[in-house]
Amino acid sequence: MNFLYQLLYFFQKHGFEVCRRIAERLGIRIRVVRTSFIYLTFVTLGFGFALYLFVAFWLKIKDLVYTKRTSVFDL
Repeated sequence: MNFLYQLLYFFQKHGFEVCRRIAERLGIRIRVVRTSFIYLTFVTLGFGFALYLFVAFWLKIKDLVYTKRTSVFDL
């Protein structure tokens, strides 16, 4: 049972980051984005989940490429 709570905590901490960033970018509530992904997943039989994973991967790559540097010497 403890493993399930750890797994749930991991997904809440890392998995919902995509929804939060999309919501901040669009200026809407996080809850709306999360429920939209859930409904999209059920309606399209998994396409919403695939879209979610694609966006998560894209945001991770974007964060790795575009890092804010404080000075010229941080290269």
